[in-house]
Amino acid sequence: MHFILVVLLALGALLNLFLGLSFFFDPATAGADFGLQSPNEQGLSSMRADFTAFFLVAAFCEGWAAWKRRGDILWPALMLFVIAFTGRLVNLIVVGDYDLWYGPMAVEALHVIVMLLAIKTFPAGKVSPAGPA
Repeated sequence: MHFILVVLLALGALLNLFLGLSFFFDPATAGADFGLQSPNEQGLSSMRADFTAFFLVAAFCEGWAAWKRRGDILWPALMLFVIAFTGRLVNLIVVGDYDLWYGPMAVEALHVIVMLLAIKTFPAGKVSPAGPA
C-alpha cells in the first residue's frame, strides 16, 4: 500500500509541477486549456502568479510527502484541492454543467482521495522527546 501511495503521490506531483511551470512560462496557453480566454496583462499576471502558486505548492507537498513518506506534509495541498473541488461543485449546482465538466473534478477528487489515504497511512513527522518546539 505504501508503494502504491508513493507512486500516486509522485505522479500527482509531476502533473502539478508540469501545470505550475506551464502557467509560469506560458499562462495564456495554459489558461486556454482551462477554458480561460486571452486575458490582458493584469489577467496574465494573475494567472502566472495564482495558478503557478496553486500547482507548485501542491507539487512540492506531494513530492516531499512521497519522498519522506510523511502524511502531515500533505495538509496544505489537500486543502487546496478540497477547496478547488468544492468550488467546482458549487459552480455545477449554481451555473450548470459544460462539456467535459467531470474531468477536472475527477482529477481533484483523485488527488483528495490519495492524499487522505496517505495522511492516514503514513506517519506524521517526528517530534522531539521534549515535545514540539
